[in-house]
Amino acid sequence: MERVVLVVVLAVVAVAIATVVQRRQRPPAPTATGYVVPDHLDRADFTRPDAPWLVAVFTSATCNTCAGVWEKAKHLASDAVAVQELEVKAEAELHRKYSIGAVPATLVADAEGAVQAKFLGPVTATDLWATLAELRAPGTLPADGCDHGAN
Repeated sequence: MERVVLVVVLAVVAVAIATVVQRRQRPPAPTATGYVVPDHLDRADFTRPDAPWLVAVFTSATCNTCAGVWEKAKHLASDAVAVQELEVKAEAELHRKYSIGAVPATLVADAEGAVQAKFLGPVTATDLWATLAELRAPGTLPADGCDHGAN
């Protein structure tokens, strides 16, 4: 009887080990590789549609990274640049309309609403400000050794 119990215990252990090994050898399940952001915005949907440039920052109140991006972006506001935060609960319709699936999403659009640069996720003040400067006045950035171009 003891031998039967021992054989059963060993069989269960062998099956458990085989299952673990088999799971480790399987390739991981496919995952989403990214999110899309719009290439065009209807400027009438945003503040100051007459401004030559728009920096739209799609955020969520529960996102710590969003707060940091907004803090950097809001300082870009000027006569020529409209800057607007679009928090998901307050501006849910615009998040849906533009299929914003991840935040923070920062879009820089020209007067016609064509998105000239986009940042999904955190962005440094240097990258954001330099990109806007280059878009507003091409040639602002050095031609060599700088990779802050528009996306």
